[in-house]
Amino acid sequence: MKIAHHKRAYTGPIFRMALFWTMVLALPCILGNAWAADLPGSKDHPLLKRFRGSEIVAYEVKRFDAFELPTSTFKRYNLETKKREFAAEPLKLEGARTQIWYEAPGASSTELIRNYQNELTAQGFAILYDSTKDPAAANWINFLAPFADSKIKTSRSNYVFYSASPGGIRVSSAKLERPQGDVYVFLTAVEWPQDDAIYKAKQGAYLAVDVIELKPMVQDMVVVSAGEMFQALAAGGRVALYGIFFDFNKAEIKPESRPALAEIAKLLSQEPGLKLHVVGHTDNVGGFDFNLSLSKRRAEAVVAALAGEYGIAPGRLTPNGVAYLAPVAVNTTEEGRAKNRRVELVPR
Repeated sequence: MKIAHHKRAYTGPIFRMALFWTMVLALPCILGNAWAADLPGSKDHPLLKRFRGSEIVAYEVKRFDAFELPTSTFKRYNLETKKREFAAEPLKLEGARTQIWYEAPGASSTELIRNYQNELTAQGFAILYDSTKDPAAANWINFLAPFADSKIKTSRSNYVFYSASPGGIRVSSAKLERPQGDVYVFLTAVEWPQDDAIYKAKQGAYLAVDVIELKPMVQDMVVVSAGEMFQALAAGGRVALYGIFFDFNKAEIKPESRPALAEIAKLLSQEPGLKLHVVGHTDNVGGFDFNLSLSKRRAEAVVAALAGEYGIAPGRLTPNGVAYLAPVAVNTTEEGRAKNRRVELVPR
C-alpha cells in the first residue's frame, strides 16, 4: 500500500486509524504548502472521475482479494464474536480490488459523497446503501472503535478516523451489472472540526474509494503429477492439491480441474491397492457450519468425478470435509486463504 509522506510526521496516539488489513497509518502534520500532488504511481480508477481539486494520498491495487460490502446499517462490533454486526449481512465479494484514498481541501463529506453518487449513477451504477438517508446511521463513527489496538488485523472494508467529526462520516455502496463481471463500489467520507486542523494536512474532507470487480481467481499452482502424489503420500502421509477448482461457495467442479483429476486417477490405476480419504478444506469466510458442509460436498464431488468419469471404484475413496480446521496458512490475507482452499489425499 503506497502512502504519501511528509519529511516530518506525528506518531503515537495523536492520530490513528486502521487501514488496509494490518497497517496503521499516521496522517501527516501541516508543513505549510509542502503537501505533494498525487502519490507517485497512483491513478484514478477508469470507471470513476475524481472530485475537483482532490489528491490521491493512498493507493493500492490487488489482482484478487476478498471484501465484505455493507448494504445496511452498521449496528455494533461484537466483542465476543469479534465480528461487525449489520442490519443485514454484508455481501461477500471476491475479485480485483482497487483502493484509493483522496484528500479534498475545502470540501465536506456530504459534498464528496453526493458528487460520487451522482457520478456512479451516471455510469449506470445502482446505489445499494446511503448513510445520509438512513435514520439509524449514527453508529458508523464507531465502526472501527474496537481496533484502537493496532495488533488487531482488520479488513479495510470500511474505516473511520478516530479524530473525525462524529456527525461528519458518510458511507455509501453501489453496484454495476455488466456481462464481463459485476462491479461494486464502497465510499467512506470523513471530515474534521474546524478547530482540529492539527489532525489534517488541509482543511476539508477525506474520501476512501474501494472498487471491487468480480472475477474468479487465476490459479497459479502447478498440477501435481501422479508420481509426485505417490512420493508425497509415502513421505508425509498426505498430499495437498490446488488444481481442483470450484466457484465461490459452490461444490461443482470446474472443467479446468480435469488435469488434476486425471493425475489422481492415474495414481489410483498404478497403485491398485491404494485407498484414499479425499478431504475438502476451505478458508474461514462464511462461518464454520457453512464451510463444514461445503468442504464435504466438494470432497464428494471429487469422488463422484473420479468414479463416474475415470472409472475408479467408489469403495476406494472416502469423502470428508473439515472446513477450516486444518489451515496451512493464516486466514487473514487472501494469499493465506488461497492456500487453505485445497483438496487433500490421505491414505486409508
